[in-house]
Amino acid sequence: MKIFSEELVEQAAHELHVADLANATIGEVLLVAQYLEQKTGIPFIRMDQGSPGLPVNQYGVEAEKQALDRGVGSQYPAAAGVPEFKHEASKFVKAFLDIDVSARSCVPTVGSVAGSFGSFIACTQRIKGKDKVLFVDPGFPIQKSQLRVIGTQWVEFDIYNYRGEALRAKLESMLSVGDIAAIVYSNPNNPAWIALEENELQIIGELATRYDVVVMEDLAYFCMDYRKDLSHPYMPPFAPTVARYTDNYILMLSSSKIFSYAGQRMAMLAISDNLYERQYSALAERYHDSGVFGQTLVASILYMITSGTTASTQYAYAEMMRLSTEGVINFVEDTREYARRAERMKRIFLQNGFHIVYDRDVTQQVGDGFFFTIGYKSMTGGELLRELLYYGVSSISLSTTGSEQQGVRACTSRMREELYDVLQERMAAFNQDHK
Repeated sequence: MKIFSEELVEQAAHELHVADLANATIGEVLLVAQYLEQKTGIPFIRMDQGSPGLPVNQYGVEAEKQALDRGVGSQYPAAAGVPEFKHEASKFVKAFLDIDVSARSCVPTVGSVAGSFGSFIACTQRIKGKDKVLFVDPGFPIQKSQLRVIGTQWVEFDIYNYRGEALRAKLESMLSVGDIAAIVYSNPNNPAWIALEENELQIIGELATRYDVVVMEDLAYFCMDYRKDLSHPYMPPFAPTVARYTDNYILMLSSSKIFSYAGQRMAMLAISDNLYERQYSALAERYHDSGVFGQTLVASILYMITSGTTASTQYAYAEMMRLSTEGVINFVEDTREYARRAERMKRIFLQNGFHIVYDRDVTQQVGDGFFFTIGYKSMTGGELLRELLYYGVSSISLSTTGSEQQGVRACTSRMREELYDVLQERMAAFNQDHK
């Protein structure tokens, strides 16, 4: 039996000006769920927005307070970042990725959203004729919206059928055209939680070097592949990264998920030293500066977007990274709660007729973590999104992420202990009604 009538859901969509529920954005689904909750008092199972669901890291809070007490709020922060942040960022990358990136090449940004926005601009302007972005989908819809803002074109493909060695031919067919400036993906993946394996990262790195393409690797869910223990600084196994296979990379590491510090909008770009120092005549001509990639990105692009990154928050992130590299904080264990939630939520869906859409990596079953994907029989993603709303469960269609598979993305972050029985009851009713 449905929790919310079709008429009430349609009323919510109409009043909120949601033109097409089947293809609704994260923000639109969120508004519909909130509307229905407020209208009826019935709580939703919120699987839509990927907002952290763990307590904020208190070490960061205290470090930020202390920075403000020292008076850092009275001065503009340097665009390139405060020295303490840059130093700790370089150490953090070495400790958990085993990659050498100098402090100079570690740049604070106002969340990874600002980092990717600035990087898109720099990458697509550095060489004339190389002005498109390649998305290895499924991925984060916001990044395509950023390209709409700056008027940049993109191409994309769903990696579902191109895992392992099959990835090489697919990538080469697209890169050989010669107009791709950057490749973008997240690892682990938002929304599918697939994780690129070493041979796939090697393929991407080798082709990026051959075709002079910058790989923008989004590590928002850093070290969250819980199938192996990535929690020990300076000890293998290290988190996988394309940075082992090319010098053409920009790594994006946000504090939002790994330290639950989302409200302060704090992230960093770790740019390969080789790329940071490369000089491009097209950049020099456009910005009337040296044309050095890193300097142009920081001073002529990122500064125009955010005028630097909040100084006190840089000290917070620096302290959390310092304590992580020294083994005081184990952020991997802190975030493992997401994997436990995913395992329990998946079990409920599978028991009630659902299936996991992106269910495997190349050599093993996909792990449990912040996201997972579900489908139901022959329903399209849009149909499933709408049907789940009637049963008090909010999600987003995989079609909005660049996926060609039918299903929805489920986020574990807002799940609470008291909601597992509710989810079981509602999905049992869903399955009974759709047999």
